[in-house]
Amino acid sequence: MSFLTIENLSAFYGKAQALHDVSLKVSEGEIVAIVGANGAGKSTLLDSVMALTKTTGVIRLGDAVLTGRNSSEIVRLGVGYAPERFNLFPYMSVRDNLLVGAYTAREDIARNLDMVHKLFPRLEEREHQETSTQSGGERQMVSLGRALMTSPRVLLVDEPTIGLAPKVCLEIADVLRRLRTEFGATIVITEQNANFALSLAERLYVLESGHVTATGTVDELRDDVRLAEAYFGH
Repeated sequence: MSFLTIENLSAFYGKAQALHDVSLKVSEGEIVAIVGANGAGKSTLLDSVMALTKTTGVIRLGDAVLTGRNSSEIVRLGVGYAPERFNLFPYMSVRDNLLVGAYTAREDIARNLDMVHKLFPRLEEREHQETSTQSGGERQMVSLGRALMTSPRVLLVDEPTIGLAPKVCLEIADVLRRLRTEFGATIVITEQNANFALSLAERLYVLESGHVTATGTVDELRDDVRLAEAYFGH
């Protein structure tokens, strides 16, 4: 049964259309990857779920319709977002950045902070460090941790490996797997790194120029020419 449902979603920046009738479904407890080249519309798709773009179509989480709500309401309904842009407060400490994410789930602060520290021990060790002095990998950890502080029912993660060393990418992948296996998380990631997506997700949606051009399980799409075309052209 679908947990997150997107039906005929189109997104616009002014008069420019960035997404064209995109539909996808994510089951509870599933990791789904949206893959494609730079500019395919991956970040726009996640921004649209968070009401950060002008859209048409319908978005649902469980029985709740997200369409027409503002970002704060969407977070309260259970959508956590770790954007590729990070959007951290650079001169605030790691701990304070994490606590910013807890404003919609204040009753869960202790539990969620413990979960974040178990997943990212480095953040507990450096909780008083300003994020402006951290590496890209550490800032990605803070971004993920802050999203988890909202007590999300579904976690949206935008380009988690961009600009990161291979070793850090493996750490991020391990954390996302643990979130599903240990905490039952439902996760949607966008990725330019097809190998990362293939190693992590159960199903893929291939996005090209704002259109879904292919969808299927990892095994079905691993050798599909449409996956290569999305990255390298026809």
